[in-house]
Amino acid sequence: MRKAWAAGVWAIASLIVVFLITLPISLQAHLIAGSIVVLTMILLKTFGPPVGVFRMIALALGTAIVLRYVYWRTTSTIPPISQIEDFIPGFMLYIAEMYSVFMLFLSLFVVSSPVPKRPTPPIPADQTPTVDIFVPSYNESSDLLASTISAALGIDYPADKFTVWLLDDGGTDQKCEQDDSVAAEEARSRRAELQRLCEGLGARYLTRARNEHAKAGNLNNGLENSTGDLIVVLDADHAPTRDFLQETVGFFLQEENLFLVQTPHFFISPDPLERNLDTFDYMPSENEMFYGIIQRGLDKWDAAFFCGSAAVLNRRALKETNGFSGITITEDCESALELHSRGWHSIYVEKPMIAGLQPDSFASFITQRSRWAQGMMQILRFHFPPLKRGLTLAQRLGYCSSSLFWLFSYPRLMFLISPLFYLFFSLQIFTAAGAEFLAYTTTYMLVNLLMQNYLYGRYRWPWISELYEYIQSVYLFPAVVSVIANPSKPTFKVTAKGETLEEGHVSQIGRPFFIIFAILVVGLFVTIYRLLTEPFNADVLIVVGAWNVLNIIIAGCALGVVSERRNRRRSHRVELMRRGELLVGGATYPVSIEDGSLGGTRLRPNANVVLPEINRGDMALLRFKTLANNIPIDTIPLAIRNIENDGEGVLLGCQFMPDQPLHHRLIADLIFANSDEWHKFQHSRRNNPGVLIGTIRFLRMSIFHTGRGLSYLVHLHKLWRERRRRRPTGAAAKRG
Repeated sequence: MRKAWAAGVWAIASLIVVFLITLPISLQAHLIAGSIVVLTMILLKTFGPPVGVFRMIALALGTAIVLRYVYWRTTSTIPPISQIEDFIPGFMLYIAEMYSVFMLFLSLFVVSSPVPKRPTPPIPADQTPTVDIFVPSYNESSDLLASTISAALGIDYPADKFTVWLLDDGGTDQKCEQDDSVAAEEARSRRAELQRLCEGLGARYLTRARNEHAKAGNLNNGLENSTGDLIVVLDADHAPTRDFLQETVGFFLQEENLFLVQTPHFFISPDPLERNLDTFDYMPSENEMFYGIIQRGLDKWDAAFFCGSAAVLNRRALKETNGFSGITITEDCESALELHSRGWHSIYVEKPMIAGLQPDSFASFITQRSRWAQGMMQILRFHFPPLKRGLTLAQRLGYCSSSLFWLFSYPRLMFLISPLFYLFFSLQIFTAAGAEFLAYTTTYMLVNLLMQNYLYGRYRWPWISELYEYIQSVYLFPAVVSVIANPSKPTFKVTAKGETLEEGHVSQIGRPFFIIFAILVVGLFVTIYRLLTEPFNADVLIVVGAWNVLNIIIAGCALGVVSERRNRRRSHRVELMRRGELLVGGATYPVSIEDGSLGGTRLRPNANVVLPEINRGDMALLRFKTLANNIPIDTIPLAIRNIENDGEGVLLGCQFMPDQPLHHRLIADLIFANSDEWHKFQHSRRNNPGVLIGTIRFLRMSIFHTGRGLSYLVHLHKLWRERRRRRPTGAAAKRG
C-alpha cells in the first residue's frame, strides 16, 4: 500500500512537471505559471513541514520552473555563432548556468528523503569491540594536542578496550635527521615533549621513519602498529565528548559489512566569515547544511562518506584496501569511495560529539578549501565516480554531487563578470528583450530561493551560499584549473589552527576583492551614464544594471570578510554551568563554573558565600566533580586574572595554570565532556528567517560591512580606536 501511494505521488509530481514545461511559450503564460508556483510554495512553507508529500510537491514545482527556464535559455537566448564576439562570452555564461542547474538537480536527488535520526544500538558487555583512537598530528602545539588526547582518554568506554594514539608526523626520523640543524633540533624537541605528554596522560606516542603520503601515510603507520577492531580518527583539534563511542560503536555489531560511522564536525570557534561579520552566535555555520541535510541525504543512498575526522572505521574493511588511500590529497573521501565500490556500507549519525576549531585567518581558510577542492578534482580524474565499478547508481550520483560541487568557482566568477561584458563592451550575451529576460530570470531565481529556503532554511540563510562561494572562487578557480592541468601536482598542506590576530587588518590575500568591488562600482556608474545617453536601451540596461548591483552587494559584504578583526583569544569560551569549589588559603568556597575555555574559566560564588580578600594574580585551586571516573586528581591550579561585579554579584575571571599532564585531563573533562552543550548551541542557531527577512538582513549586513571593509583598507578603524583610547572618561572628562 505504501509503495502504491509513493508511486502515485511520483506520478502526480511528474505530470505537474510535464504540464508546466510544455505550456505555450509566451511571456504571459510563464508569468502566470511562475506566480502560481511561487504562491503554492509559500503556502507549502507556511502550512506544511518539508517532509513526505509536501516535500515531493515542492520538488516537483521547483523542478518544473527550473526546466522551463532551461528550455527558454537553450532555445531562445544564446547568441548566434556567427557573432563570435557575443557567442563566446554568452556560451560561457550558458555553460555556467547549466552547471548550476545540473548541480541543483543532483542536490535535490541527494536530499529528496534524508534519513531521520537513528536509535542508538546497545553494546553488549560480552561483545564490546576494541578501539584504537588515532590523533594524527604534524605541527600542532602541545597544548592543543593535550586537550584532544585528554578528551579522548575521558571517553565513556571500558578502559581495557580502547587505546589513544598520538600519531606524530612532526617528529619523524626524517625530520629529526634533516640537514637544517635548527629545524632538526626543533623536531627532536617536539618528539621528546610529546613523548612526555603522552606518558603523563596515559596515551601512546607513535612516529615513523619518513613523511610519506601525508595524513594517509601517517594513519596507515598507525594501523600497522595497532590491533583494535575499530579505528577512530580525530583531527588534532577535534576533542570528542564522553558519549562518542557509546553512540557509534553499536552500529558495527548490527551490520557486518559496515565500514564507517561518520558524525558531524562541530566547531566551537567561528570561521573567518563568521568572526569578521560577527554572525557566529545567531546564524547557522557554513557546514550546517552539509552535516544537517546533505550527509543525511547521502546516508539514504548508502553514500555518506568519510570526512577525515569524527568517524569510526572498521579495521577489516581497511585491510581489504591496504589501509587509507593516498593517491589524492583527500584521503578520506577517496577511501570511502573505494570501500563503497567493494560493497561495504556506511552510516551517518547526526549528533555533534566533537568540538573542533575553524581556521582563524582568511588565508588559512582559503588554504584549507583549496586542498579540499583540489583533492576532489583528483578523485574525479583518478577514480571518476560515474564509471566506478561496484557503485550503485545512487552512489554514483552522490559522489558526483560531492566532487563536482567544487567546480562552483567557474559559474560564480562568470555570474560576477557577465554584466560587465554588456555594460563596458556592449556585448550581447543574451538575445532577449529586457522584459523577457527579467520575467524568466526573476521567476527562476525566486523559485530557486524559495525551494532552497523550504528545504534548507534552518541550515542556510538566503544569499549566504553565494557569499561563501564568491570569497572562495577568486582563489579556488586557479587552484582547480591547476589540478585539472596537472592532477599529480597538489600536495597536502596542513591548515593552521589556533592563530591569533593582534590587530585588525586587511587579509594579506584580500586586495583582489577591493579591486573587484571597485570595478563593479565603475560598472554602476557606466549603467547610469548609458541610461542617460541611450534611453532606447533602457529595458536591457536596467536589467543588466540590477544584476551588477546584486553583485556589488555580495562583493561589498565580502570586503567585511577579508577585513580581519582582532582575535587575541587563543581558545574559545563555552557555557558550562557546573558546580565546583574554590580553594583559597586552605578554605573552601562553593562556586558555579559559568563558562570556560582551554585557557581559563569564570567563577561565581554561590549565594550567601563571602570570599576572602582576593587580588589579581593570586593563586587558588578549583575542584569539581569530573564526569570521567578514571582521572586520579580533582583539583587544578588557577590564577585570578579579573575581579568584577556584574550586578548579580562577584565574578572571577581565572586562568588555568596546569603544571602536570593530568591537569589537561581535568580541563578537557570540564570543557568537552558533555555533548548536550554542543547540541543545544547548534539548535539555538537553526532558525529560518525566510526569503524576505533573510534578504533584508543580508542587505543590511552588506551595507555595514562594505563601509567597515573600506575603513580597514584606509586604516580608519585604527584611527577611531586610537581616538577612543585617548578620549577622557568619567571624572577626567569633567575636570577637562
